[in-house]
Amino acid sequence: EWTARQLLEACGTDDAPRFLVRDRDAIYGETFRRMATALETQEVLTAPRSPWQNANAERVIGSIRRECLNHMIVLGKRHLRRILRSYMDYYNQTRTHLSLDKDAPEGRPVQPPNQGKVFQLKRVGGLHHEYVQSRFHQSFSASICLAMSSASCTNWGSSSAMRFGKSITAWRRAKTKMRSPITSQTSTCSRTR
Repeated sequence: EWTARQLLEACGTDDAPRFLVRDRDAIYGETFRRMATALETQEVLTAPRSPWQNANAERVIGSIRRECLNHMIVLGKRHLRRILRSYMDYYNQTRTHLSLDKDAPEGRPVQPPNQGKVFQLKRVGGLHHEYVQSRFHQSFSASICLAMSSASCTNWGSSSAMRFGKSITAWRRAKTKMRSPITSQTSTCSRTR
């Protein structure tokens, strides 16, 4: 019943997919099948015990598990949602993907080596890191400030917007007190006889 509602809410009656690839989990009961039929969506079932037949979903779920959830203790539903939202931002904006020539799905500018000092930004609660140069670090902080516009906060409840505003304020304070930038250190080896 829950999955049938999720299918309807995700697709609506106008934008229903033509095909739906799914496994044989018991969660897809008779109610789900009737909803798919009503939406004129043809279900394509994978073979039993064959997760490789839905490789894209398995890959994303595996990445979330290996790179995020296996390293954290989840304290509740809200905490899990916050972790997953943070990981989703990291996955789409920062994490390199070999299929995209080591770029992120949301493209980012190339940072030539002579563009300033390198700063470390913590992502996913410090589990992952992003390294940006000072010129790009300023554009990153500008994009965060842009996210604080009142238009983006109108979709949230006032308490959520206030918490977000407080976290941005704390981030700005921390940014000004940021540790010294990371610099590359080179060492020379000399051999004596």
